[in-house]
Amino acid sequence: RGSSRLCIPGPAQAVFRLMENYTICHCKHVTYADVENALHQETRFENVQNAFEDVQKITHCSTGCGGCHDKIMDVISEIMSK
Repeated sequence: RGSSRLCIPGPAQAVFRLMENYTICHCKHVTYADVENALHQETRFENVQNAFEDVQKITHCSTGCGGCHDKIMDVISEIMSK
């Protein structure tokens, strides 16, 4: 109640839970859910690069080795297209 989480029945719910707990940035321990929550804190979605910068400020993802940059960009694109 009062939650923005989707109510997905059965196996799809299990897959969704796996996705939200999926670690994208291992250096900073940032998960899919962390990226999604950071995006929901923002009120504007001009483009993926600006969204990445906003997510990076909030989560500090891709500030360690930088190896997760493309994965973070893919997740942002996916979330923004929902």
